[in-house]
Amino acid sequence: MGRFDAPVGILHTRIVSGAGGGPEKTILNSPRHLDPARYRAIACYLHAPGDSEFSVIEARARERDCPLIGIGDAGALSPRTLWRLARICREEKIGIWHGHDYKTNLIGVLLRPLLGFRLVTTMHGWVTHTSRTGLYYAIDRWTLPRHHAVVAVSDDLFAAGRSAGVAEDRMHLIENAIDTEEFRRRVPAEDAPGRQTPPGRLVIGAVGRLSGEKGFDLLIEAVGGLIRDGHDLELRIAGEGPERLSLEAQIAALGLADRVRLLGFAQDTRSLFEGFDIFCLSSHREGLPNVILEAMAMEVPILSTRVGGMPAFGRDDGDMRLVDPGSAEGLREGLAPLCSDAALRRRLAVAARERVEREHSFTRRMALMQAVYDKVLAGR
Repeated sequence: MGRFDAPVGILHTRIVSGAGGGPEKTILNSPRHLDPARYRAIACYLHAPGDSEFSVIEARARERDCPLIGIGDAGALSPRTLWRLARICREEKIGIWHGHDYKTNLIGVLLRPLLGFRLVTTMHGWVTHTSRTGLYYAIDRWTLPRHHAVVAVSDDLFAAGRSAGVAEDRMHLIENAIDTEEFRRRVPAEDAPGRQTPPGRLVIGAVGRLSGEKGFDLLIEAVGGLIRDGHDLELRIAGEGPERLSLEAQIAALGLADRVRLLGFAQDTRSLFEGFDIFCLSSHREGLPNVILEAMAMEVPILSTRVGGMPAFGRDDGDMRLVDPGSAEGLREGLAPLCSDAALRRRLAVAARERVEREHSFTRRMALMQAVYDKVLAGR
């Protein structure tokens, strides 16, 4: 492993707000899947000072035996933050800096001349667009080609990395994965604890940040249409975010208060999926979201929009159904057969479970990731 003594230290770095999102499901689960004789991984998160929700991430890290360091960071490039990160790298003998966003990629590039570690990053994808998104893309275009390895979680992000100037031999496609033993259905949806629905009523589930790119307003409108068409169902959306008040107003205006529930942030998504009959991803933008893999593993039939990595990943009418994004009517038409055909739901659910076991187990993903670490340490 070159000049780094085994086990080589890996520092996963990421900026985070609140309780985090999909990447945490990969980052915090990674250390225990590495060969301990060769690698030891630590997560280091930059968060807003005083962010009380960071405690959720700390609890999840403890559950997964993931060493975690939190740094209160006021933004931009704080000299104090840079000094502390450099100190952590020296004390922990970090040989690989593994960034997970534009800022930690930039910090890694800036610190490397002083500390000599190898640079790896994972492209998770930008799903929230703000006035600063253009700046973030510009930073990525400068930093990504300076990394020894760039991991993309979907085909579209792989293409984006190549467009940013990353050499083909430094790009790696490693899709998201899931612990298929943790995410395994124990009981039928109708018997799930806490479900509390009348007999025969279906539950459509969705999980994600309550923000515009998730398309929850269109999903609510689609569910209202299905109910008017005579389908007996409820919609349950887990997540928090800036669109909560707007969505609550929409639910009230459509007279759906008894059929659509905003559940708030849910730490235990496995239990949620156990009570879903159908899962819907209504997003306008995504990479390859972990919630899709969770639904597949939990044998919940899926309707997803064709966004981000989903057109290449999803097998329409094979292990899920796909529709074009941006249309409540499209979502309604895509969901209707799933609501009315139990045999179709079961066929898609079984196929999805078989595929995720075969192609997307977390053990398999980490074997691929460890091969990337081996390659960058060998200087190839």
